[in-house]
Amino acid sequence: MLQLTRAGFLALLWLFVLAALRVVRSDLYAASGLRAAVPGRRSATLIGRAKSARQLIVTQGALAGTRVTLDSRPIMLGRADDSTLVLDDDYASTRHARLSLQGEEWYVEDLGSTNGTYLDRAKVNGPTRVPLGVPIRIGKTVIELRS
Repeated sequence: MLQLTRAGFLALLWLFVLAALRVVRSDLYAASGLRAAVPGRRSATLIGRAKSARQLIVTQGALAGTRVTLDSRPIMLGRADDSTLVLDDDYASTRHARLSLQGEEWYVEDLGSTNGTYLDRAKVNGPTRVPLGVPIRIGKTVIELRS
């Protein structure tokens, strides 16, 4: 019985160590601001549209000054390691929000986050069109679309 208890305790200890390493890895990626580019995928900017959003810029928060070049792929925002923009923000959920291109317009959608997503002080309840320069707030992080 004592051997079984020891083995169980050792297994629990290893699970704790692995969980701690995962958190450290997540924090290291968050400190870098962005995930590495996916091999084999090109990053093409939107060309030929004078008033179209071409960049996502973080204007407030831990990642202030970070720029992401936009293409037709959705932008995932949150604390998850596989997010396009990894937010190191206590008020951001793992999978917090998504920016996606529909036609020629960008839309923001809250993905069931705990603290909500706000577009210029209005809470986002469904896919909402994002005009250029209008702030999107996720916790302490503020982002904007720019041409």
